[in-house]
Amino acid sequence: MRTLDYARYSALREGADILEADGSGDKVLRLTDGSFLKLFRRKRLISSALWYPYAQRFVDNCQALTERNILCPRVRDIFRITGIARDAVHYDPLPGHTLRQLLGEAEQADHLRTQLGQFLAKLHEQGIYFRSAHLGNIVLTPEGELGLIDVADLHVRKAALQRSLRLRNFKHMLRYERDRQWLLSQGKHFFIDSYLANQSVCNASELAAVLR
Repeated sequence: MRTLDYARYSALREGADILEADGSGDKVLRLTDGSFLKLFRRKRLISSALWYPYAQRFVDNCQALTERNILCPRVRDIFRITGIARDAVHYDPLPGHTLRQLLGEAEQADHLRTQLGQFLAKLHEQGIYFRSAHLGNIVLTPEGELGLIDVADLHVRKAALQRSLRLRNFKHMLRYERDRQWLLSQGKHFFIDSYLANQSVCNASELAAVLR
């Protein structure tokens, strides 16, 4: 992780659009060349981020996903910014629209639900546990493929995910009411049936229990 002094950070930030911010400051910036700068802060004095910073997790997870042919942002660099107590990742965003942005497009909804079921099964079969799994963090690219963004909160295991983690991940997918209504729209089961057809660990009754 390279050190970036405040003067060089200010120059990099000049003219940027603020895409996300909170009471503690900027979180995601779109720089003038179209690349993104995502800033991370350690929220607690003592936490795992002390020895494994969130920015480094983001970078490591992007590398692990790329090695597994899962689309994700392309990292350019990683910084520790002196003066504002932040770490940052400079990356090229994954082009496309999040599935949440596409919720109103009824023509391709059933196809997307089917594709998402296949995609989630692929992640689980490759040992990828994405705790931040929701429709706002899954992107449909212009080529019609799905990929992940905001991947700092992701764990890659050596073997396929066990049943308990898969079911927990389904709960993550369904925790936002608007996402849930779209995934389970009008009693259709494209998402669930597609997931079940592409893996052999979970069964229909176990997923039904999660959906209640």
